[in-house]
Amino acid sequence: MSIAALPPLRDGLAAAGLLAKKSFGQHFLLDLNVTRKIARAAGPLEGAVVIEVGPGPGGLTRALLESGAVHVVAVEKDPRFVEHLADLAAIAEGRLTVVEADALDVDESALLADHGRGLPVRIIANLPYNVATPLLIKWLTGPFRPASMTLMFQREVADRIAAPVGSDAYGRLSVLAQALAKASVVMKLPARAFTPPPKVDSAVVRLDPREDRPSDALTQKLEIITRHAFGQRRKMLRSSLRGVGGEALLLAAGVDPNARAETIDVDGFLRLAQALPDS
Repeated sequence: MSIAALPPLRDGLAAAGLLAKKSFGQHFLLDLNVTRKIARAAGPLEGAVVIEVGPGPGGLTRALLESGAVHVVAVEKDPRFVEHLADLAAIAEGRLTVVEADALDVDESALLADHGRGLPVRIIANLPYNVATPLLIKWLTGPFRPASMTLMFQREVADRIAAPVGSDAYGRLSVLAQALAKASVVMKLPARAFTPPPKVDSAVVRLDPREDRPSDALTQKLEIITRHAFGQRRKMLRSSLRGVGGEALLLAAGVDPNARAETIDVDGFLRLAQALPDS
């Protein structure tokens, strides 16, 4: 049997008696036309290994395999769907590995030890909403460096990731994401596209690593600066950054001490991080 000959996702779920669990933050994409659009938004997958988190019934997994990925490693926390994906793995001709694990705890490099050594690795996922932001921070700032990420978030989170300076959505997540990657919203999806529909709309964000990515040490300082600056975002920076250098730090970085965090662009925050003394 080919992937195209598999029964519709909805039929497979009904036959297995599987429903989404709220505790896992599950909202399924069952329209294969949509999952194929997400796979295309990630760019050419030939010659690449893909990590997918939260495959659920496997709609996006099917699209990734159809798109020519060398190998797909699907990380699934729900044991019901690890078993459910066995049929897809069986006809994928060795190109699909399903791992039962919590993605927050996974060592991605170890996960890929048997697959695609030396090949670019792309993370493509309809992320469970309840762990989406921690996973993004892990992949942005941790030791594992994917070639790109194409990820589904709640619309509000997606807007924050790609928000321009001065906008209402601009915040700590915007600065961290844009300092480390080129981030753009590539697709928007209404709640009705999912089963069961969530209470909010969703969007897909594509993140490609910046060639001028800050060093790990500078990234750690950026996390400190943004935590203080946006923790009290309505205050002037001279007040919100008092605990890490205050006005002296701001003047050393060439940033107005009377400014507020949402008015400082990514380069400004990087200058503040560079001016922050080593602890």
